[in-house]
Amino acid sequence: MEIKRSGSQPSGKGPAEYFTGSVRIDPLISPPEPSRVAMALVTFEPGARTAWHTHPFGQTLIVTAGFGWVQHEGEARSEIRQGDVVYFFPGEKHWHGATDTTAMSHIAIQEKLDGSPVDWMEHVTDEQYNG
Repeated sequence: MEIKRSGSQPSGKGPAEYFTGSVRIDPLISPPEPSRVAMALVTFEPGARTAWHTHPFGQTLIVTAGFGWVQHEGEARSEIRQGDVVYFFPGEKHWHGATDTTAMSHIAIQEKLDGSPVDWMEHVTDEQYNG
C-alpha cells in the first residue's frame, strides 16, 4: 500500500507547448508497472485550454469545480460543470478547458501506452475555442 499525502507532490505549470493560458497540474497517482493508469487534478484559469490531443486507451474527466468546455473533432463544443463526467474514446481527437470567463478543474484519468498517456497535436485556435 502507498498513501500519497495531500501536498506531498509539487504542482506543475501546464507547458505552453500543450496548453493555452494558465493551467496548473497537480499529480495524483502514477503507480509503477504493470499498472498503466495516470491521474491528475488539472485547473484551468478563464480562457485556458489544452491543445488538440488523443489518448491511446481513452480518457475520463471528472469535473470537480467551475464551468468549462469540451470538444471532439467534427462536433460543436459542449459545456461541462461540477459533477459532470466526460469520457473520450481511444484515439478520439479532442480538447478541454475553462470557459472564457470561468475557471474549471477536473480530475483526468487515462492509461499509458509505451509510457505515454497522450498524443499531443496542434493548439486550439481562438476561433475553435470561441465556437
